[in-house]
Amino acid sequence: MLLIPALGVALSSYAQTGAISGVVRTSDNEIASDLTIVLNDSLRTKANSAGEYGFRNLKPGIYALSTTHIGLQTKRDTIHLHDAEKRRFDLLLSVDKHMLQEVVVEGQASLVETITSPTLRVQTPLIELPQSVQIVNADLMARQQIFNMADGLMRNVSGVSRLSHWNDMYVNLNMRGSKIQAFRNGMNAVSSFWSPLSEDMSVVERVEIVKGPAGFMMSSGDPAGIYNVVTKKPTGVERGEVTFSMGSFSSYRSTVDLDGKLSKDKRLLYRLNIAGDTKGSFRPFEENKRLVIAPVLSYQLDNKTKATLEYTYQRAQMTDVGSGYVFSPVGYKALPRETTFSSPGLEPIKVNDQNIFLTLERNLNEQWKLTAQGAYFSYDQIGANSWPKDVLANGDVVRQTGIWDATSTMALGQVFVNGNLQTGAVKHRILGGLDFGRKDYYADWSQSFVLDSLNGGEFNPRDPQYGLDFPYTPFNRSTPLKIRAAAGGGIIQTHYSSAYLQDELGFFDNQLRLTLAARYTAMSQASWGGDPIESKKITPRVGLSYSIDRNTSAYALYDQSFIPQNGVLYTGEAVKPLTGDIMELGLKRAWFNNRLSTTVSAYQILKNNEVTAYGPRPNENIEIGQKRVRGIEVDIMGRIAPGFDVVANYAFTDAEITKVNAEVEGFYAGQRLSGADRHIANVWLDYHLQAGALSGLSFRAGMTTNVDRTTAFYSDDHPEWNLPDYLRFDAGLGYHKDNFTVIFNVQNLADSYLLAGGSYYDDYFSTPVYSWQAELPRNFRLTFGYKF
Repeated sequence: MLLIPALGVALSSYAQTGAISGVVRTSDNEIASDLTIVLNDSLRTKANSAGEYGFRNLKPGIYALSTTHIGLQTKRDTIHLHDAEKRRFDLLLSVDKHMLQEVVVEGQASLVETITSPTLRVQTPLIELPQSVQIVNADLMARQQIFNMADGLMRNVSGVSRLSHWNDMYVNLNMRGSKIQAFRNGMNAVSSFWSPLSEDMSVVERVEIVKGPAGFMMSSGDPAGIYNVVTKKPTGVERGEVTFSMGSFSSYRSTVDLDGKLSKDKRLLYRLNIAGDTKGSFRPFEENKRLVIAPVLSYQLDNKTKATLEYTYQRAQMTDVGSGYVFSPVGYKALPRETTFSSPGLEPIKVNDQNIFLTLERNLNEQWKLTAQGAYFSYDQIGANSWPKDVLANGDVVRQTGIWDATSTMALGQVFVNGNLQTGAVKHRILGGLDFGRKDYYADWSQSFVLDSLNGGEFNPRDPQYGLDFPYTPFNRSTPLKIRAAAGGGIIQTHYSSAYLQDELGFFDNQLRLTLAARYTAMSQASWGGDPIESKKITPRVGLSYSIDRNTSAYALYDQSFIPQNGVLYTGEAVKPLTGDIMELGLKRAWFNNRLSTTVSAYQILKNNEVTAYGPRPNENIEIGQKRVRGIEVDIMGRIAPGFDVVANYAFTDAEITKVNAEVEGFYAGQRLSGADRHIANVWLDYHLQAGALSGLSFRAGMTTNVDRTTAFYSDDHPEWNLPDYLRFDAGLGYHKDNFTVIFNVQNLADSYLLAGGSYYDDYFSTPVYSWQAELPRNFRLTFGYKF
């Protein structure tokens, strides 16, 4: 009986609170998005892509509203709010030629992002979203000198690790027990296991890591999560930046970033990023070169419609991929860190990667927005890869190189609508959309030749004599690649379409939010020359989020995934689509006026039919049955004191096989999964002096550790077969004065022999062997930057 009056009191208290909301525009009637609005110097929010902002649960009184944003004049207003009043207050801002910034006093931008990019579809503030989404922005990447997606961005997000790699060709990030899908500007950019080409950070504004299924992305993604790379767009502010970097092993890099307008009426804007990068290696004969050119144009057709056209070109050349792998029957680290099985004169890998995006945004009215986006990806690769023909019991190796030519195209399209409406006391955030895609990948692995002769001519990695026992013969490319790929079964084709509808219902002045959604997916997939397999499925999504107070929320989530998988089983059969579901609970809090954010989450994922590698070759896979992944994750990011930033995270992951298909041998229920380190922890500290003669100087330190690793292989019975634990320390200095910046970082301070990945093969070669990839020894990077 006490529950009824208590509920009445609660409902009465909700009814007495007010709200302030509106739309922010510039003086030329353009939408001002991603702009910070401050209320009474204590509450902060950001305008979404439609320029909308809002504060709720406000008591009657006088409120001071202020806005600050780069390139716009600071604006301050006073609002008198009456009891339970819902005040509409639109803002009109003028352009500021002095480019005021909210963070100019401290000289550092905030690490905390409070809303997602428009490419993530949902416009719910992160604190209210019933899912863990972590964002790494461009400022943090610059401080840590993350030049490439493969450079260590994962240290900023709990539970993310890099399983293994073929040089810097692709990233291969794992999280929550699986390889996570790569998205670019909200579109799935994966055409094969080895794609996409790792992104150069010169064109990247932020990377958004979505943990768990992301049905709202419409494009299919793994139940473990996705990462979404958001590229730089024009801002309309005339500015630029140039950087020059150098580092260990003859590494050099230059970047140019230009941003501005091409018309006096500011309707035609541009952004241009150019980067050149070359680096050697601690291993002999190894190098990596890259050129990036990325122009972007945006045009404001009218005050409600904007079109954006962007093109990115990456040209990469790297040593024959696989050169980083080392093999020994003795054990991990049995050979010197700089050991390579490569040799001078082998054919490198050359890649030309291009993509073009066309986006049309239309504000239908103040509450509804329509977005249509199309993209075309083109990838061409020519070169070779290395993998031993055999490893002998004494450790000698018969090396082998093979052709790896590939071409890939992807044509992708999306259209979605975001809107807000009110039905009685219930607020609705609506998201609906359609998604289409066609992906084609062709590869030729049909030619190879050994580098070493038998019976005494084998390569001895303990006393390496580099060279070839046979004359090098170029691969025969007289036949067109697609014909060669068809003859060898090296074709992967995926066609899909999906529809998504979501309603986020807000109760009690949006303090309690219920998300109901469903996605319909239809796909056709053919792998390695097999017949297409067609699949259709409806997957639901249910989320619940409750705001305990203005800065704290708790959430629960149930979601499902349904995605195609590339590959073929070792039996020759085609693989089935992966299905999975997730249950998750979490707690989020914003501290110190959104300068610090914390997220704690616990989850369970069940996955069916996931393909697991059964060897190093692309056609050697098995479907074990069912896998279960459970874990706890903690993410902390932001400013804990003036000038003192911290990124800290921890993940505990328990991943095991729960069901084994009848035809599968060598696996059992309860066996731990590969690709899921039990413990991963990261800490990164940055202290920036605020005053005095040394103002602008910053000190940085970081630590990364992976314990009880299960990267590409794990054995319960033979712990010596598993990779050793990983512990790395980094440190650095920075200096910021006016428009000039210097950044100096040292990685692997202790000069430890660290392994990026590895595996144990008990039946692949003549003798059981350990395979591993060594990370860089102690190394440094020095960057000079100038903004104008």
